[in-house]
Amino acid sequence: METKLSERQTSIEKVKKLTKEHSNEFIGLNLNTINERILKACERSGRSIKDIQLVGVSKTIEPDLVNESIRLGITMIGESKPQEIKRKYDLIEGDVAWHMIGSLQTNKVKMIIDKVDLIHTLDRERLADELERRAGEAGKVIHALIQINIGDEGQKSGVAVEEVESLIRHISTCEHIQIDGLMAIAPYFESPEAVRPFFKKMKSIFEDVKKFEYNNVNMSILSMGMTHDFEVAIEEGATMVRVGTGIYGKRNY
Repeated sequence: METKLSERQTSIEKVKKLTKEHSNEFIGLNLNTINERILKACERSGRSIKDIQLVGVSKTIEPDLVNESIRLGITMIGESKPQEIKRKYDLIEGDVAWHMIGSLQTNKVKMIIDKVDLIHTLDRERLADELERRAGEAGKVIHALIQINIGDEGQKSGVAVEEVESLIRHISTCEHIQIDGLMAIAPYFESPEAVRPFFKKMKSIFEDVKKFEYNNVNMSILSMGMTHDFEVAIEEGATMVRVGTGIYGKRNY
């Protein structure tokens, strides 16, 4: 009986090892594919791949696979829920920047203020005020992007295009917030080419905001484009793309 139990345990451990090795290889192959897609998009648009930052969107992905992606070159990871950042924070290895890419409730700011390096989803004055308060208490300057609802979609977060300057003007009075750029989640279309007008519009807004003369505003990041459409985003001027499924595979929600 003991021999059979031992053999079964050994078999289980072998399966676990093979599964892990397969997952690691899977992520490596995916990362190579994503980097090739980024390179080709840069070549088509006359840009340097050095100008593009890749955020690995690791929501719902377990820490061991996230750590493998970091070992393979990912330096920025994005999470959409504060509780996921809190859960994984001490389990992630290596020097990595944490990005909050999901809609952020004011009552969750305190959970991540000392953990995140960049918030992509600053879209309202009330959230800015809470970030200012919590960052002040933590003795830090929090870096953020203004999220714009570029498709004017009711179900999506983001400030309306016509209210961008008003929001930035409000944030410019905050001593503990630095605006580093803009972010958008474009409408989904079966054909990525159909998204191009929205990315083009975001680039135009980005260039307009660069001309604003407000404190705490530095337009260096244009975060747009995901697994399905990031090549078009790069062609239209994105400096940061957010890729999850393309790296880690389909998620278990």
